[in-house]
Amino acid sequence: MDKAQLDQMNAKVLAEFRANHGKVGGMFEGAPMVLLHHKGAKSGVERISPLVYTKDGERFVIIASKGGAPSHPDWYHNLVAHPETKIEIGDDTIRVRASLTSGEERRRLFDEQARLMPNFKDYEKAAAGVREIPVFVLTPI
Repeated sequence: MDKAQLDQMNAKVLAEFRANHGKVGGMFEGAPMVLLHHKGAKSGVERISPLVYTKDGERFVIIASKGGAPSHPDWYHNLVAHPETKIEIGDDTIRVRASLTSGEERRRLFDEQARLMPNFKDYEKAAAGVREIPVFVLTPI
């Protein structure tokens, strides 16, 4: 899927998310969704990406899988450069600080999401030997 197709798909998911109080259908039907706001690391342009998430206490967990692609998604670089941002969940907007996890915490959080959404294990296999898929926690501020 090229960037234009991805942007078009994301625009449809964003519209559906907002029209249905955080619920979407299609490939994301039934999955917990968050809209991640992020600022371009180089451009400074504001963007929004729909992502699935899990919870770890009060924190939200997102995984930069990019479907197992060999490179990180653009939003990964944007969060590293600008970790203070906001997310939309349902009808709520929450200010958060993003932090990358590592070691045992990263493994635990990744495995929990993969247990609930098994396709993440497939993404991990696809990326094996090329990159470790990053796991972020978003802590409300």
